[in-house]
Amino acid sequence: MPNWRSVTAAAVLLVTSGLMSAPAGPALASGAAPRAASAAEPGHTATDVHLFYYPWYGSPAVSGGYRHWQQGAHTPPGDIGADLYPKLGAYDSGDFTGAVAQHMRWIQQSGAGVIVYSWWGQNSYEDRLAAGVLSTAAQYGIKVAWHLEPYTGRTAASTVADINYINTRYGGSPAFYRDGAHGDRGAFYVFESLRITDWTALDQVRSSSIVLAQTTDTSKVAHFGGMYTYDAIAGATAPGWKNAGDFCKANGLVWAPSVGPGYIDDRAVPGNTTPTLGRDNGATYDTEWRNALAPATGGSPSWVSVTSFNEWHEGSVIEPAASTPPPGIGYQTFNGAYGKTGAAAETAYLDRTRYWVDQLTGTTQPPANPNLAAGKAISASSHTQNYVAGNANDGNPGSYWESVNNVFPQTLTVDLGAVNSVSKIVLTLPPSPAWGTRTQILSVLGSQDGSAYSTVSASRGHTFTPASGNTATITFPATSQRHLRLSITGNTGWPAGQVSEFQVYRT
Repeated sequence: MPNWRSVTAAAVLLVTSGLMSAPAGPALASGAAPRAASAAEPGHTATDVHLFYYPWYGSPAVSGGYRHWQQGAHTPPGDIGADLYPKLGAYDSGDFTGAVAQHMRWIQQSGAGVIVYSWWGQNSYEDRLAAGVLSTAAQYGIKVAWHLEPYTGRTAASTVADINYINTRYGGSPAFYRDGAHGDRGAFYVFESLRITDWTALDQVRSSSIVLAQTTDTSKVAHFGGMYTYDAIAGATAPGWKNAGDFCKANGLVWAPSVGPGYIDDRAVPGNTTPTLGRDNGATYDTEWRNALAPATGGSPSWVSVTSFNEWHEGSVIEPAASTPPPGIGYQTFNGAYGKTGAAAETAYLDRTRYWVDQLTGTTQPPANPNLAAGKAISASSHTQNYVAGNANDGNPGSYWESVNNVFPQTLTVDLGAVNSVSKIVLTLPPSPAWGTRTQILSVLGSQDGSAYSTVSASRGHTFTPASGNTATITFPATSQRHLRLSITGNTGWPAGQVSEFQVYRT
């Protein structure tokens, strides 16, 4: 029997114990300061961000045959059981110096410091590859935790034996993850823990290991050291997360809600009725991260787990997907994610994970000349449909503000929060060839009190062209301002004011 699974709708309900969905949460609340946990400066990784990692793939060149890629009656290497196609092709999880080493470099790029290794029992295919993956991970400073899967015959007693086995066999590796904030114990996630009702046996390993149950039902975690969710679909609404997080905090347990970029398993499991969760060019991933980090919805997590680095069958990957997959099959791509296209989009979810790691840990050193408008209060004279002013400084170049059409002038105003000496504004439109060249006629006004405005840059045409990333830069003599306003009187490409990012820089 192949070692694969697809989380069905029924399993989703089982895991979350039928709790009603909570509303999607807001951005990180102002009272919830980022915590300096176990990550540090850019280029380093956060050991409180864990990526679910699948070492079950095989290829003829390394393993003598394909494993997993043929799921759903497909014929690799070009035709695989996934709706996205890996940038590395149908790789082998035992290719330690090739695919696995590249994985570790990409994981470094994401900012996550821990992979949660899918493990299917003693002497399983995945167990036999574990030492090689640990060795490669150690070379890149990545740590390894463990995802204990529901192999045939798994019991509470066998799980305890498995934990002891893993601790003994792999505990000496420098890549073996131990959480310094929780007694230097290893971490073990138990997938579908609700299949077993009596977990009393786990008391035997509590002193050495943090064992997490997959649920948000606080009545199902006796003997466990924490809780996680795994489900990449539920993260969009965070059902039961706040209650689970509060319970864990009150009882000294680890809370590790799972976020994901989307879900689709149509090619891997033909005929399956599991709902599809679209990526929405990255908006889904951002929503799930916001749900996890906002105390009102996420319950202040100890760790954030990400579903997944490379579960290709379920389409929940942040591993780079090919921008030019084999033709004629209907593969999806990451094209358009966070405003990126082509090859640049392949790593979009790695880079966005780094952004959210920085939000979680609060340890990234600020750039020498930061964008003063990022995330600040912003307003407009009008907007059309859902193209609101907030889209113009949310850090996502793919979203944008658009004013009411066929009415000029229109204004877009950002409050920097304090008076600053500024001398440059950078405006962008979505960096897509679909956005043809256009010139917007605008002036820049400034104010220190939000009432009296004066001209900072006189009205003139500013051209946005795909060849230059649809970016226009406005420079002017240094001036001390708190409020900066764009006054737009014309647009050759569309009868409205349009801005995807409104950036302001100091002298």
